Amino acid sequence: MIFKSIKVFLPVLATVVFSFSLAAQTPNFDTLKSKFEEGLVFESGFEHELTDSYTGEVMHSSGSIWIDEVGYKLESEDQLLVVDGEITRVYDSSRNRVIIDTYIPEDDDFAPSRMLKGVDSTYSISEEQVENGTRVILETEDDFAVFLRVEILLDAQQNPVEITACDISENLIVTTFKNGSFVEMEEGLFNLNYPDDAEIVDLRY
Repeated sequence: MIFKSIKVFLPVLATVVFSFSLAAQTPNFDTLKSKFEEGLVFESGFEHELTDSYTGEVMHSSGSIWIDEVGYKLESEDQLLVVDGEITRVYDSSRNRVIIDTYIPEDDDFAPSRMLKGVDSTYSISEEQVENGTRVILETEDDFAVFLRVEILLDAQQNPVEITACDISENLIVTTFKNGSFVEMEEGLFNLNYPDDAEIVDLRY
């Protein structure tokens, strides 16, 4: 289940202020960030895998995702997840139940909007050219950071193709995007739609 994968390790969204010299060193990554800052939404199919470094267990999920500057919407099998930067809302159609909770970025191992914006200011960012695109590398020596290293593969149009992250416990998290593109924001895109008779569980109180 994608919700279980996200809640097990689950980091998303801290805007990073870069110096002019750093921006000059990462032109492709800056172009990617500017698309989110302009209000565009990245929509794509995805494959998500989390490999536990201790047990070797692999948790897998797939579906569709929409990412904006502050959060994301994820549709997978019988679950729909919406994160708006402050609140997490999940609809489980198999149980006809909606779970609402406070969003804690540090608990989100998926965190695509955070990763695609640069995580936070403790990370150094560099990029290198690879065949048909760019690899962006984010690294930190912060002892309290959830992720030690994040690699983002971009295509020639600066669209994300894959995110690979290693957390402090050496768990490997890989998200692959399929047929992704940036689109204009549509009204209601990040709404969570569910039946009127669904059970509501609000964990904020």
